[in-house]
Amino acid sequence: MSLLNVDNLAVTTAAPTTALLGPINFKLAAGEKLGIIGESGSGKSLTALSIMGLLPDGVRASGSVTVDGHEVVGARDAHIRTLRGKTMAMVFQEPMSALDPLMRVGKQLAHAGVRDCAAALKEVDLDAEIASRFPHQLSGGQRQRVLVAMAMAGRPDLLICDEPTTALDATTQDGVLRVIERVTKAHGTALIFITHDLGVIRRMCPTVLVMHQGAVVESGPTEQVLAQPEHAYTRRLIAASRPPELALAPAAEGEALVSLRGVGKVHGEHAALDGIDLRVSQGERLGIVGGSGSGKTSLLKLIAGLERPTRGEVDVRGRVQMVFQDPQGSLNPRLKVWKSIAEAMPGNPSRADRRSRAAAALEEVGLPADSLDRFPHEFSGGQRQRISIARALCGEPDILLADEAVSALDMSVRAQVLELLAGVIDKRGLTLLFVTHDLAVVRHLCDSVAVLDRGRLLEHGPTEQVWSSPSSDYTRRLIAAAEM
Repeated sequence: MSLLNVDNLAVTTAAPTTALLGPINFKLAAGEKLGIIGESGSGKSLTALSIMGLLPDGVRASGSVTVDGHEVVGARDAHIRTLRGKTMAMVFQEPMSALDPLMRVGKQLAHAGVRDCAAALKEVDLDAEIASRFPHQLSGGQRQRVLVAMAMAGRPDLLICDEPTTALDATTQDGVLRVIERVTKAHGTALIFITHDLGVIRRMCPTVLVMHQGAVVESGPTEQVLAQPEHAYTRRLIAASRPPELALAPAAEGEALVSLRGVGKVHGEHAALDGIDLRVSQGERLGIVGGSGSGKTSLLKLIAGLERPTRGEVDVRGRVQMVFQDPQGSLNPRLKVWKSIAEAMPGNPSRADRRSRAAAALEEVGLPADSLDRFPHEFSGGQRQRISIARALCGEPDILLADEAVSALDMSVRAQVLELLAGVIDKRGLTLLFVTHDLAVVRHLCDSVAVLDRGRLLEHGPTEQVWSSPSSDYTRRLIAAAEM
């Protein structure tokens, strides 16, 4: 008997009835590992929530989902609650949203059923003193490991991981994946791993389902599906997973638009940056890479003028605009998008001119002008990031700063946004500083790269030179993690 049986599962909205998912069918035996891949909106997370009995209000499931013989579809929540934690558990994508920001980690572990916090933290490679901290005092990788510890507290038979490493840098991602591999093997836990990263799915799961528009379009052994895909959508997904070849000419050595000399930045007792010397020439496309907490975002904030250095000098010549990681958080949800775009325009243009220029900016990033009067929540994640780029371009920048601008996007949308960025940078002759944890993206988009670790600049030079002959062990580890 299988541990998990999904039989003709379908999810629809209540009224009017609209199909969101299915019908889909699959089984999972005790201890097996299954990957689910697909773009945003393909139904991956909806499948996971259906199994957990956590569907939001306004949607309903039909068909059958049994976990260890217990029916989930149509069951009372009181019954399903007895299954969560001991029979099945889930690790969510965004740990900062899943953890209580006002409760210390140790107390949250205790609420999850952990009796020995030190042992639970050790199992996920965290020190016992983490228990005394609040979630905001942890890095992204540490928070995600805490969630794994909480999910495994009841020794569940089934663990569902929904995009647990999406926004993590390569080395941190590797650490979290090692933890998940180890704890599921140690306890014989079956695993469903949801991601849009094909490299991760190849590593974690011997079997994979490919989902598209709420349906399973292909399934089978992971290596076979990825090496010899039968469905056209799977082939497109695999092609999109490779960073696009962006035919950008190398920047010529020119005037320095950004210069940092002996820059340090201290937050409380923590040195975010320490003795940074960096020169960025006009037209250069600089990739800034490093692990969580390495100082990448702190560096961008100094260049953008959002913060001041504790010591040293930061000299920036020209207009600066920034594209943030989370467009949902950086766009005002109460403003129509044309007004958000117009905020960045220099001078004091008339309302008609602002709308006209906003429409032109939207067209430049591939969105129709009739998008002007819609609100941010009416767009997909990739579309919102295009709106953020349009807003930055309306500021008529000389220097464009991008902070993890594609890290939360699925593969095909990421490729589209990268091509868009490359096109506008080339067309406008912009200087780019691109922060990312994805070295493969840097290799295709940036002609130079700077590697940061714990606030120090380890190396800076042409991308291919650093990639082929890294001078530091840390850079070698980053490259190795990226090539897994």
